[in-house]
Amino acid sequence: MSKIPPFEPGSVWLVGAGPGDPGLLTLYAIEGLRQADVLVYDALVSKEILSLTGEDCILEYAGKRGGKPSAKQNDITERLVALAKEGKRVLRLKGGDPYIFGRGGEEALTLEANNIPFRVIPAVSSGVGGLAYAGIPLTHRNTNSAATFLTGHDVNGEVPSVNWEHIAKGSPVIVVYMGMKHIRIITEKLIGFGRDKDEPVAIIANATLANQQVLKTTLQNAGDDVEKSGIQPPALIVVGHVVDLSDRLGWFAKVAQP
Repeated sequence: MSKIPPFEPGSVWLVGAGPGDPGLLTLYAIEGLRQADVLVYDALVSKEILSLTGEDCILEYAGKRGGKPSAKQNDITERLVALAKEGKRVLRLKGGDPYIFGRGGEEALTLEANNIPFRVIPAVSSGVGGLAYAGIPLTHRNTNSAATFLTGHDVNGEVPSVNWEHIAKGSPVIVVYMGMKHIRIITEKLIGFGRDKDEPVAIIANATLANQQVLKTTLQNAGDDVEKSGIQPPALIVVGHVVDLSDRLGWFAKVAQP
């Protein structure tokens, strides 16, 4: 096993906390939590993960949740710079992976511009780990050799202006992050550009946690079924025939405690 690098004073580690289950943290992430002087953490980071910090570590909440009062991204980034310039070992803990819809690139660019040493600790993204815990392989030889990761909203909170036609026609599996608010528009766009209205869809809420929920539906019924079920974000939307494998491969539902 390679030696864990020292967490130098005046530096920042951009660390992914994974999809939720503390067991999915990397060794680098755990060691960073133990060494950090200040932890700047996201809304979806669990208490179990926060408890892994050292006794003297200062915890600063910097969560961002759609539709709720949240810290501004520029303020968070400037706070990382200020803390590092104070000589602190700063750990920026982000849900999922820092570079997959986590704004880690924005923070890293600001650190680089201010000559702040930084390290990026990748993690299991919810679009990988969440599917695995729901019994849905991201790829499977009999269903798909490609998959598309897509954010459900742009920087202004609107449906992203991607090429929906190409996505609908070109990707056998689509994984949508942060798309619950716009699920009706997203499914209508996919059907409008040729996807089968009866194509299977899974909604995975609280992925990898004991209270994980998996709602199986179809493109045509997804909006209504989500509304009827009351399932709430954070949740992933998975579109594609690979969803059908969850009936046989849904191992976590058999072992998770309520």
